[in-house]
Amino acid sequence: MRSSVGKTPFLLLVFFVVAGCASGSRPDQQKSAPVTIAADTPARVMDTYGNAGHAYTAADIHFMDGMISHHAQALVMAGWAASHGARPSVLTLATRIINAQQDEIAAMQKWLRDRHQAVPEANPHGMGMKMDGLEHEMLMAGMLTESQLKQLDQARSNEFDRLFLTFMIQHHRGAVTMVKDLFDTYGAAQDITVFKLASDVSADQTTEIERMQKMLASMIFGADIP
Repeated sequence: MRSSVGKTPFLLLVFFVVAGCASGSRPDQQKSAPVTIAADTPARVMDTYGNAGHAYTAADIHFMDGMISHHAQALVMAGWAASHGARPSVLTLATRIINAQQDEIAAMQKWLRDRHQAVPEANPHGMGMKMDGLEHEMLMAGMLTESQLKQLDQARSNEFDRLFLTFMIQHHRGAVTMVKDLFDTYGAAQDITVFKLASDVSADQTTEIERMQKMLASMIFGADIP
């Protein structure tokens, strides 16, 4: 009868190889640590759990943060129309702005929350920024200064309409600029939600700028609005 002693080293080798393979974690069992994205990260980064199709960058986060504040100020401006004697056409425009931008703020906050990012409050005075250990409010492109907001709040009737349209055109142009800056940033706006929201903001507000310019011309020069 052949001795089994010679087989022992081989069997032990097989046992350790199999055991080593079994102890390794499968890919579907691994979870990535939360991703901290550097402000200058140019390339796409997967979401906090590594899910494909949800790539985003620091530029996307900055855009969402800034646009929440930008929209918040538009809501304040539009909210004054009813109490400041706005004409029906301006009141209708203000109502549309409120309805659209309230929904977009909620969508942007959800996007940040789903990616375990800080979710800012809708601050109409600017986006919160930390500099030298202190919290500062930074106005995004096109946002009104405190002086301009005060000027609009003090106006009534025709003067309110004129200032509202003038300032809201400025405000909308700033939003369009923010979208352009996002799209011009390498790797940004690859996330489908970011891309769709930014595209909608640009298209809707560009259309509203044209409409407001015609309304303002009609008010100042008596021209008809087609």
